[in-house]
Amino acid sequence: MADIKSIGVVGAGTMGNGIAQLAAQTGYNVVMRDINDEFVNRGLANIDAFLGKGVKRGKLTEEQKAEVQGRIKGTTTIKDLADCDFIIEAVIEDLNLKKEVFGELDELCRPEVILATNTSSMSVTVIGQATKRPDKVVGMHFFNPVPLMRLVEVIRGFNTSDETVALTTELSQKMGKQTVEVKIDSPGFIVNRIMIPHMLEAITIVQEGIATPEDVDKAVKLGLNYPMGPFELMDLTGVDICRFVADYFADELNRELKWTAPTLLKNMIRAGRLGRKTGKGWYDYSKK
Repeated sequence: MADIKSIGVVGAGTMGNGIAQLAAQTGYNVVMRDINDEFVNRGLANIDAFLGKGVKRGKLTEEQKAEVQGRIKGTTTIKDLADCDFIIEAVIEDLNLKKEVFGELDELCRPEVILATNTSSMSVTVIGQATKRPDKVVGMHFFNPVPLMRLVEVIRGFNTSDETVALTTELSQKMGKQTVEVKIDSPGFIVNRIMIPHMLEAITIVQEGIATPEDVDKAVKLGLNYPMGPFELMDLTGVDICRFVADYFADELNRELKWTAPTLLKNMIRAGRLGRKTGKGWYDYSKK
């Protein structure tokens, strides 16, 4: 494995701070960058809270917690990523923004540094074309919450080299993850390609009055042995994210009818019911 000692993380949100924490727990020095101090400080606070729960449960000591946090540097300056040996981008799912970030990183980072994107659905090939090193651009899709979920999807762009895939896979496994290789750069990769249709069908079942969100979730958990139902999962990840990914699939996958967002989903978003992040989604969290 290439001599990776430091990892740069672009984005301090839910995925970014989770990746930063995991990398630091694995022993890497981490630079976590976001666009303003508020986002950076919130990300660092989330890491502190997550590790604090680990201390309470006896999973790690206060000294170990301090060691992990000591390996993470928060910053708003992208130039602070210049000396990192591996970069993982975890900004919002906006293709133009990702291309802009990768263009900046390409100019900033050493030519041999791999630039990985944590995108859940978007084209690694398109992102790679924003750089002069598309052979070193790869998908590295973690799942939420990053420190706990066991999977990383490693996605090949059209120009991604075998060496890049191998090193990214090895790094993911060193972080304690199991990996799957997505051999063709196709929207949604494996997990979201399977997950989004079942979310849309669950919404349609509710829209048609067949069952309530509560009973759909109960049926899926008890009948399919899933740990969460589709409505609970949408509230966790963001109801708007489901719509965004469905629309992206509709554009990229021949506009098949199965990707059409149900009216109820559109109305939920119009009403501002985006899930846990707004206090209400399919369920009401404001009273909890």
